[in-house]
Order: sequence, then structure tokens, then C-alpha cells
Amino acid sequence: MTALDGIKGGKFLVIGRVGMDLSPIDRAQTEHATDMFVAMGGSSANIAAGLVKLGLSADLVTCVSDDAVGRYCLNQLDAYGVGRAHVRTIQGEERTSLAVYETRLDDHQSVIYRNNAADFQMSLQDVEAIDYNQYTALITAGTVFAADPSRTATFRAFELAKAAGLPIIFDVDYRPYSWPSPQVAADVLSRAGAQSDVIVGNDEEFGFMAGGIKKGRAKARELAQTSAEIVVYKMGQHGAITFAGDDEIPTGIYPAKAVKPTGAGDSFMAGFMASLAQGRDMKTAILRGSACASIVVAKPGCAPAMPDTATLDAFLNEHPGPTAGPTM
Repeated sequence: MTALDGIKGGKFLVIGRVGMDLSPIDRAQTEHATDMFVAMGGSSANIAAGLVKLGLSADLVTCVSDDAVGRYCLNQLDAYGVGRAHVRTIQGEERTSLAVYETRLDDHQSVIYRNNAADFQMSLQDVEAIDYNQYTALITAGTVFAADPSRTATFRAFELAKAAGLPIIFDVDYRPYSWPSPQVAADVLSRAGAQSDVIVGNDEEFGFMAGGIKKGRAKARELAQTSAEIVVYKMGQHGAITFAGDDEIPTGIYPAKAVKPTGAGDSFMAGFMASLAQGRDMKTAILRGSACASIVVAKPGCAPAMPDTATLDAFLNEHPGPTAGPTM
């Protein structure tokens, strides 16, 4: 099975965290906030919610704390239609992640509470209990590799997924605050990338893996030539270059009036995967993913802002079109 075959199956197993997001109302600074907007967060949970909104199936694999925040996350997964048969509630001192981030671009502040995070307690037993034959593709974001037992469990999930014929889709998603050191992060993320069939990351992330930002594009190209079927090298406002086989596909972005800098990557992944699953060509799929990213940064919240198919199509019909892609 090729990566595209698995993606077209439309049944995704998504590994990684779910959390609670709090955002001050009316674009206020956190220190002056009097009211907060609450929503589900966490990169993997956001991706899963985005996939479901776009008509696909997604089950999450993670751990949450046995408290009100953990229960909130379980209720939100149910509300979005994300399967949670593989979400384990744990007791102890570990806590579900909490993020406070502002709906503003100027002087934007984000505060992430991830000390002793519950999702890092995902274990070998959690991933070995899954019937991978029920799914057609596995997606994960890089944060799952930042600590054990989650790191070891996810690499084991890779092995089991590959044995079942599932492609591995990896969003590098490097978050320095989660890692013990940059050296460990570079080594582990590079190892994960080498085992993945589809890799999505930005220029800084590929540069980080390669040992320098100027080496990032070459690293992305190398991965596409040696191990991965599809590599998406994102360049922010300049667009992206997608390496797929012998093709190098430049694409632009859909300019939008952003109200926050968060959620774009998660929405891009959901839109990209959904478009490929629906049989669209690679360039169209990348552009639809880019449109999803633009929709999300223009609205409060992450999971709530993820578009459904009707919202995405309306945006594309009304928008004048993407910018020119980066030069090759």
C-alpha cells in the first residue's frame, strides 16, 4: 500500500495530546482579561477534529488526567465526533495540558502548562492494545516524542502500523519547551522523520533537523528521495514546496486577516489529508490545506475554527486566489 492508498482509505489513527485552551475575550491581554473563551486544544486533537469536520474518520490515542480538565477534553472529543476508545484516563499527579493564548498578533503571549503532562504517560500497553487493521493511516505530531514513555510507545506504534500496512504521517511540530535539549530533539525527530511516509514541517523545523536553517530545503528534498513519499516544506508567508517522487511543487498561500498566530499547522494537515483522501491532485490538496490554515488564523480558537467542507469551499469560491509560490 502506498501512502496515498492509505490516506484515501480515510480512517485515521491520530497519536498525541488533547488539552484545554483558554483565550481572553475581545483580544485582551491575558493580564487584563476578565472573561475567557474556552475550547479544545492540542495539536493532535485539533488535527483529528479537523479531519472529522471534513468528512473523514479519526480516533485519538493519548492519556488525560482524572479531573475536570481531563473530563472536559473527553466531552469535547465526543462533541467533535473524534473516537476516544484509545484515550486512557490516568490517576496520579500528571495533568492534562492547559494553554492560555491571546487572540491577537501584536505582542501575542502564550502560556503553556505542560509540566508533568498526562499525555506523556501513553505507554506500550496503550499502543499495543490497538487493532491497526481498523485504520488506513497513522498521524502524529512531534511533541509525542519529547518524553518517555510516550516516545517509546509512539515508535512502537510506528512498527505496529507499518506491519499492518498503514502509512506514517508525521508533522514535525517542534516545541522547544517540551524537550530536555535541542540535541535530543534533533536526534529523535530525525529518527521519526526517517521512518515516516509523509512529513510536514516548516523551514525552521527542517533546518533544525539538518543542523542549520539554510540546510532545511536540502533536508526535505533528501527525505523525499530516500525514505518518504511526500514531504511538505512550509515557508510561512512565502508558501510551500512539496516534494513527491520526482515532482517539486511550489504553492502560495491565501492571504487572510489573521487574529492569532496559532492553529494554522493543525488545520493545514487536516485539509491536506482530507483533500488527498477525496482524490484531489497534490497541488490542489496543498492549496486546500493552505486555505484551511488561513481560515483558522482568522478566527478565535483552534478546534472551533477548523472549517467543514462547506466553509472551505465557500472560502475558496470567494477568495481571489493564492499568491505565487516560492521560487525554485
